[in-house]
Amino acid sequence: MTSIDLIIFDCDGVLVDSEIIASEVEAELLTESGYPISTEEMAERFAGMTWHNTLLAIEKEADIPFSASMLSKVEAILDKRLAEDLNIIDGVKPMLAQLTLPHGICSNSTSARLASMLAKVGIKDHFGKHIYSARDLGEDKVKPKPDIFLHGAKQFGVHPSRVLVIEDSVHGIHGAIAAGMRVVGFTGASHTYPSHADKLTEAGAETVISRMSALPGVIAALSEWSETLTA
Repeated sequence: MTSIDLIIFDCDGVLVDSEIIASEVEAELLTESGYPISTEEMAERFAGMTWHNTLLAIEKEADIPFSASMLSKVEAILDKRLAEDLNIIDGVKPMLAQLTLPHGICSNSTSARLASMLAKVGIKDHFGKHIYSARDLGEDKVKPKPDIFLHGAKQFGVHPSRVLVIEDSVHGIHGAIAAGMRVVGFTGASHTYPSHADKLTEAGAETVISRMSALPGVIAALSEWSETLTA
């Protein structure tokens, strides 16, 4: 194990409580379109995936063709709901104030949505230029592919093995592991479900936390453990 020089946060479901809103909107539209699914199942199966890739997965599974308008319809409804109802994850601001390591965001959300969400909850300026969208790299580069994580590490000039990622989804963890990074799972958002922590651990998270207040201590402990192993 190497020491930790950089923290990369996912955004949705880690910094902002947006996954539950997305799951509600998407489940409602899918149900109306002939694919009955609950908000809870939506969150468990598809959190961390883009809406485009979610539709592709469901079309393949259920052989239900969705209209092209489903893509834009969800985005419009979701943007409105996020502008009205989005909240920051409890404990994020005090946690960020305690962090001493460099840190940034790597997300599947678009740059425009990231800017809007982070500004609404008051932490956009904290991250400055270090807010990166996988969509800017290309629709074929989104998580669970590792590209956005590798891109983020490159911007800081940090080797992937020295990066710790904070993720709430199995898909995100798979991407971080594929990038050669260490991962802490997070289950403190509203879309969490009973087996959430187990699934994040099975995906490769070294540990899982449910409160952001625990993160600084976990980072310190993981760093100390790495130094002990390499001493």
